[in-house]
Order: sequence, then structure tokens, then C-alpha cells
Amino acid sequence: MRTWMTTALLAAAVCGVASAQTGAVASGPAAPRQVPLTAMPYSPSLDTTSMDRSVNPCEDFYKYTCGGWQQRNPIPADQSHWDVYAKLANDNMQFLWGVLAEDAKATRRDAVQQKVGDYFGSCMNTSAIDALGDKPLRPALAKLANIKSREAFIAALAAIQRDNFGSPFFESGTDQDAVNSSVIIVELGAGGLGLPDRDYYLKTDDRSVKLREQYVAFLEKLLTLYGETPAQAKADAAATLKIETSLAKASLSRVDRRDPHKVYHIMTVGELSQIAPSIHWAEYFSEAGGVHPEKLNVSQPEFFKALNTVLTTESLEELKAYTRVHLMTGAAPYLATPFVEANFDFYSRTLRGTPQMPPRWKTCVRGVDRNLGEALGQEFVRRTFSAEMKAKTVLMTQQIEDAMKVEIEGLTWMSPETKTEALRKLHAIRNKVGYPDQWRDYSALTVKPSDYFGNARRAGEFEDKRQWNKLGKPVDLNEWGMTPPTVNAYFNPQMNDINFPAGVLQPPLYDPKMDDAPNYGNTGSTIGHELTHAFDDEGRQFDWQGNLRDWWTPADAKGFEDRINCVRDQYAGYVVVDDQHINSKLTSGEDVADLGGTLLAYMAWKKQTAGLDLKTVDGLTPDQRYFVGMAQWACENSRPEQLRLQVATDPHSPGFARINGVVSNLPEFQKAFGCKAGQPMVHTPTCKVW
Repeated sequence: MRTWMTTALLAAAVCGVASAQTGAVASGPAAPRQVPLTAMPYSPSLDTTSMDRSVNPCEDFYKYTCGGWQQRNPIPADQSHWDVYAKLANDNMQFLWGVLAEDAKATRRDAVQQKVGDYFGSCMNTSAIDALGDKPLRPALAKLANIKSREAFIAALAAIQRDNFGSPFFESGTDQDAVNSSVIIVELGAGGLGLPDRDYYLKTDDRSVKLREQYVAFLEKLLTLYGETPAQAKADAAATLKIETSLAKASLSRVDRRDPHKVYHIMTVGELSQIAPSIHWAEYFSEAGGVHPEKLNVSQPEFFKALNTVLTTESLEELKAYTRVHLMTGAAPYLATPFVEANFDFYSRTLRGTPQMPPRWKTCVRGVDRNLGEALGQEFVRRTFSAEMKAKTVLMTQQIEDAMKVEIEGLTWMSPETKTEALRKLHAIRNKVGYPDQWRDYSALTVKPSDYFGNARRAGEFEDKRQWNKLGKPVDLNEWGMTPPTVNAYFNPQMNDINFPAGVLQPPLYDPKMDDAPNYGNTGSTIGHELTHAFDDEGRQFDWQGNLRDWWTPADAKGFEDRINCVRDQYAGYVVVDDQHINSKLTSGEDVADLGGTLLAYMAWKKQTAGLDLKTVDGLTPDQRYFVGMAQWACENSRPEQLRLQVATDPHSPGFARINGVVSNLPEFQKAFGCKAGQPMVHTPTCKVW
């Protein structure tokens, strides 16, 4: 369901991006490791070999810090991009591959090792999976085929969604009430699309038209694999595109969905029934989650009006065809090799430009992390994350929060009234580092060593039930939204917490062998980034308790918007790929967090090292080392297809902009490298929000 969680980077599968402005993108495959790792590899948090010192840092700081990395790190054939985060995520996965391979074959295992080992083992047993073909999906397809009327179809929606790995038609679940974060409520959201975003259905340029044709061709191929005739597959694929286009036209854009007020519409079940009367909602919620909500949030009312039209005007056969497609596309990754390959061919090769499927062990490690993440996290943490590392990160977080306090108190454009509320929110932020205080209990989830499809299905049902069971219970403030091995971090404005999994606190992102300058530049900036999300254009709308409430005076709100518009104007000028510019209305929250986080970490580093005699190392002064360390987390290469997808869907700017856009607004950087007015790394006007 809806989440206001905002991240430092996207998950490793999609986070890496680059630009033609950063130089030629490497395309040759990197040499993959063929065996699991027994220990995590080491890479320094500041690597001078990753630099290109032939570039003037005041002309292009990103190229200066990452040019060598880009040349030495071509994109592996099974990736759509390759960056420092993705590389660390790959190392984490390879390390976990070794752990899971042991857990799968061990004769003496604890309950955690049994769950993760058997899930991994069932996924790796491709001969058994291939022998089944599409048999695991046949019961759900048979139930759908036996529906004889529109009324029966609509009545079966909850069961249809439960049978599906995706979300046909719409999403349902539970979440915190935006205006009362202490309460869990039912929420309905838009869904039902097979392409990544509504704009893929609405754009009329040649590339978008061609992509829709490729999507329909993929659906036809998949349907014939399931046994449909070419003529039937063609008709079913066309019906699917027609229904999805109707749903897309009624869906909010990604920019609109960043406004929490535009996706908050509290209704009773009776009021919902007035805008979508074709669905018997009381029966739906009883079947979906065994609940009887008094009120719920309908995030996009216009979508549900359009959904009602689809359900009442499209023919029963077309509705069933659309549903059949979603059952098949959702199940494809868990079935025999031909289905997996067809799914990869469109969603990875066509959409992202990835030429080669990943080795099976990567798919299986990701699956365990997705469905048993906190069980796998126990295996990861006990081997990689020391108490000392946690303590250092906690200290750094506190220092950066202290720097934010100083910044808020010194703002000349904010009134004392708003400052009081801002400081109250700052002091209430909860810091989560490494892993949860209490691990999730998976004892109710049955995992069998020879039933991969069933394991994935039961894991989905387990999580679905866990979410519905939150209704009527106190919010668990200790819950995490990422698993411990994840190479990422996030801020959740309704929980008012910042979260740093153990996976992101490994070299080269956090390097215990390195001095403070690059560590504060890298990990410190990430901490500052997440902290700044509490005060970006989205986060600032939630108060210290995580409630959607306007705690700003009108003049202060205008002052904020004036300053964030400076950032938007700057980033809108960056070209990502072809002639496509950054959609800065979509990326502004992340851009502001990058800018604020880098400054806060710099302030914390200066305080940490005050009075110390810091030396020049490798020709870099201490301040230069801070900024190079800050920049090198963003070294990356990306395929053009991935860049086009990013422009359309990603709230994060590409790496070159996340570095050059930040440092060009920092006098501290310009002083460190002697940059002068008129050079590209001196932006005029200087943008500063926090």
C-alpha cells in the first residue's frame, strides 16, 4: 500500500543511472564471480584510482571523482546499470549466496536457517520447477474460467487478488492514517497496470507507441506459452491494453502522488459505494482481510470511478482476459524457464536494456530477502555488522542532528513560531541503525524444500495477512521497511524515523579503515540526506508525531517554496538522455535532501575533527577528501533504456546531477577546490534550503 518512505537511493536493481554528459557508458561485461564469497570484499571509501584528475574539478566534479571508476567498471551483462551501490549489493548477495547454500544442505539447522535454506533450495531446483511447467497456476486459471457472470466476477475480486502475485485492478491493504499516525486504517490505491507508469499508456511519441506494441507482443507470447491460440492471445492482449489504458487515464501522475493531500480522502464504506457501486465493498473487505472498516482512505477517488465504469461496461470475456494476463505475468517469474525468459525479455531486456539474465543464485537470494528478509537479516548481521560499527553510526547520526539544530536556529527566513515546531520534530526523530530490535516471527509461514511456487505464494499470503492484522492494533514504531542486507536507507515521515540497514554500512560506503573525511562525506551525507527528508517538500507537511498537519506560517511556507524552486529550476536544466531533462518536480525532494545532507555532514565532520592536525593525503586536502568521498558513492554507468525509465518513474536525479548539482551550491566546496565565479561548479544563484 501507500508509503511515504523516501530513500537515499532506489534499491540496487534500479538505482544506478548516468548521463551522456558524464562520458561514454561502458558496455562490455564485467567478469562475474562464479562461486560464493566466504567473506565480504574490501573497497576503500575514497579510491583515488576511481578519479580522473585530468578533469578540472571546478568544471565537472562528478567526472573528476568518478571518471576512472566509469572506465574500469563496465556494466555487467545481467544489469541495466552499474554503480557503487549496486556493486556492494552484488557483493552482499554473493556473500549471502554462500550462507544460503550452506543453510540449504545443512543437516543441523535452527528454525531461521531451515526457513531461508529451504526457500533458497527450492528456488535453485530449476529441474523440478521446469518439470511442473505452468501446472502451479492452473487452479487459479480454472477458477477464473468457471466464472459465468459479471456479478460473479466482481464478487470474486478479493479471491482473484489473493491468487495473484501482482495487483489486478487496484490495491488494498492497511497503513497509518495520514492525519493520525497512531491509527492503522484500511486504504485503497490505484493499480492494475502492467507497464511501469500511467504515462507509458498516454504518451504519443514514436518511442512510446513502439513500446506499447512491444508490450502487447510480450503478452501474446506469454499467453501462447500458457496454451492459448495465437488468435485468442492477440484478442486477450488487446483487451488488456484497453483496460489498462482506461485505468491509466484515471490515475494520478507521480508528481501529483508526491502531494500527500492529493492522496488522502477519508470515506465510509457507504461513501465508497457511491463512487464505485458495482463492488459490494463490505463483502470485499470481509473476504480480503476479514475486516469491517468504519472508514478508509481512498487515495484516488477518480480512479475508482473509472474502475467502476470498466467493471460495468467492458465485456465479461475482456475482464477475464485482463485478469488472466495479470495472473500469468505475476506468476511467470516463479514458473518454468520459458515463462521466466519471456518475462525477462520484456521487463528487463526491452524496458531496461539488460542483455542477459542474471545467474539463478541472484534470483534466489533476492527472493529470500524479499520474502524472509528479517530471517535472512539475522544471518547477515551476525557475520558482518559489529557493535562498534553500530555505535559509530549512531554517534555520527547524533552529530548530524546537532548540525541540523544549528541550521534551523540560524535560519533568517523562518519565524520563531515555525522554528519551534521544526525543532520539536527534529528532536522527536527516531534513529534505527543496522537491524530491528526485535526480529519478525516467521513461524506461521510454511516453507517446503521442493515447492518453490508454493513457498512464494504462501510468503505472499503470510505478508498480506500480517498487514491486514495490523488493523485496530497500535502502530509498531519498531517496524522496519527494509531488510538488514539492503544497500539503501530511508526516512518515513509518518513514523518520523530514519533507517540505515546494516547492508548500507559496509565498505566502501562506510569504511572503518578510513579516516573521518570520506566517511562523513559518504555515510554522513546519507544520514544527513535522510534527516533532510523530514523537511523536504513532502516531509515538511508532517509534524513531529508524523501527522499530516500544516505547522508553517504562510510566510515561512512561501520562503520554503521560493528556495526549493531555485533547486527545481537548476535541476530542470540537466539533460539525462536523448533530449529528456530531469523532471525536477518529481525529484525535488531527493535533490533538496542531497544538498542539505551534504552540508549537515560537512558541519558534523568539522566539529568531530576540530583541533586536529589533518594532513593532505594523495594530493588531496582534508576538505577535498571530504567532497571526493561524498561524490564517489554516486559513480555509475547506465544503459539508455534504463535512463529513459528513470526519467519517467524515478524520484532521484541521475548521479552526475546529484553530485554536480550539490557542490555547485556549496561555498565550502568552491573554497576547497578554488572554484571561481563563471565556472560550472559555481551555480548562480546559489540555492540553499536548509
